[in-house]
Amino acid sequence: MKTRILMVCMGNICRSPLAEGILQFKLDPKKYEVDSAGMEAYHVGELPDDRSIKVAKENLLDITDQRARLFTLEDFEAFDIIYAMDRLVYDKLVHKAPDEEAASKVQFILNEVFPGENMEVPDPYYDSIYAFRNVYHMLDEAGEVIKKKLEGDVS
Repeated sequence: MKTRILMVCMGNICRSPLAEGILQFKLDPKKYEVDSAGMEAYHVGELPDDRSIKVAKENLLDITDQRARLFTLEDFEAFDIIYAMDRLVYDKLVHKAPDEEAASKVQFILNEVFPGENMEVPDPYYDSIYAFRNVYHMLDEAGEVIKKKLEGDVS
């Protein structure tokens, strides 16, 4: 059975699509399934932001098969790990959780790099391409740690 991982940000067009693409590239698709969603329905059905697509392409990733979708309560049952990009998303997810078990699946993605610090991945939407590149590098670093952790390589 595959481990299922969900990346969640506010609109599912900037941070979580990048996180999804990065982790899909790093993990064996036979063992892991990675998806993303947003807490708000602003962009449902849309491609990731052009700047996310551009930054992904700069790093040899293609995320143009992704479409924004809304997080649902069923996602708590469908996914083993749910990564929040920031405090607001984390709080919304935990508030929506039907029980403690579901709430325990929610984690700050940057806690993989900075354990217990609850650092946020900044939302680059109203910023420049440089902010998107910064977000990419943060998520790529977290993706490396997640990969090592899941594959049992904690060296």
